[in-house]
Amino acid sequence: MKTFELKDKAQKSENGEYILGFEETGSHACYMMYGILRSGENGRLIKPGSGHEEMVLAVKGDFHITGNYSAILKKGSAFYISGQHECFLENKGAADAIYIIAGGHSESGHH
Repeated sequence: MKTFELKDKAQKSENGEYILGFEETGSHACYMMYGILRSGENGRLIKPGSGHEEMVLAVKGDFHITGNYSAILKKGSAFYISGQHECFLENKGAADAIYIIAGGHSESGHH
């Protein structure tokens, strides 16, 4: 077993996001992202791509979802999206908002 300091890596990254995937785990089947949206930041594209699916969890703060879908994702809530469907996350709050994306291959998307 190995642990990963995702928050620290996301804070140090240019885009506020860190992807835990193949390099660390050796798995081609799944990945996880830890992301931070700064106050007022928008346009974080959520689009798994062909043969993939993702679940997005609001860990801290609320997110406005725009694009093909419109909703407010509140802290502790999640949504599921697959394939070429897309939406965008926006943080209209006064503080940083944190999300986690867990993704992998959909049933029809095995490589």
